[in-house]
Amino acid sequence: SIKITIYRVAKDSRITNALLRAAENGKHVSVLFEVKARFDEENNLREALRLQKAGCFVIYGVNSLKTHTKLMLIVRKDEDDKVYRYVHLSSGNYNEVTSRLYVDVGLLTTKEVYAQDVSEFFNVITGHSQPFAYRNLITSPRDMRIQLCNLVKKEAENAKQGLPSGIVIKFNSLQDKELIDELYAASEAGVKIKLIVRGMCCLRPGRKGLSENIEVRSIVGEYLEHSRIYYFHNAGEPKLYIGSADAMVRSFDRRIESLFMLEDDFLKKQAINNLHYNLKDNVN
Repeated sequence: SIKITIYRVAKDSRITNALLRAAENGKHVSVLFEVKARFDEENNLREALRLQKAGCFVIYGVNSLKTHTKLMLIVRKDEDDKVYRYVHLSSGNYNEVTSRLYVDVGLLTTKEVYAQDVSEFFNVITGHSQPFAYRNLITSPRDMRIQLCNLVKKEAENAKQGLPSGIVIKFNSLQDKELIDELYAASEAGVKIKLIVRGMCCLRPGRKGLSENIEVRSIVGEYLEHSRIYYFHNAGEPKLYIGSADAMVRSFDRRIESLFMLEDDFLKKQAINNLHYNLKDNVN
């Protein structure tokens, strides 16, 4: 079986064609299609109808929420007769045209901890169950704002206790007042905060008595910076989250969004390296 969320697809999409082939070959295919993706509404409706006609189970969004998360779950029996769950979690759309223009990050894994979270997520959005506590997934509109605010508060507490602290976040937009207030409070507590914000930023950095420890930069390079990486120092045990969500009211309250925590030390280092080079940039 294949379950996937789709926000934007290309015209004559290779993803859609692959899903069609899977359905025609007797695989169970479920697609959560967002039909209100700006500028791609007509294209998405056309591709969704193609899938529906081929026998795919298509869900056109959830109530009044926009589905912006990028998740895929494939359940497959391999040659050894064992059943594996392959999971893909990403900041980028399943769109081969924008993939040439956007900078994105994603994780492809068979780790059961991710598979369980994503499987439960699909059960929730298809109405088969009530959500339980995810292990590595933070989702909205359920609890993303409060969890991110708590992670910022933890850094502020560490700084007050004289423990090492720090926050580095890379995202498209920063607009949510509650999170901004927590970042100001963390700055006043002595936390060094570096933000890489591609677009809208409602936080004022470097203000005396408010945000002296906050630095904000925007990178405008050859490719559209689309990845979201949230780094919290956590007293030397870094917590890193990656996903599709910006820090906006609409992302926290009016969208189905997700961020996932990195567990593997090597992958954490890769994500930190990504942030490091963004902060070293003195050209773009």
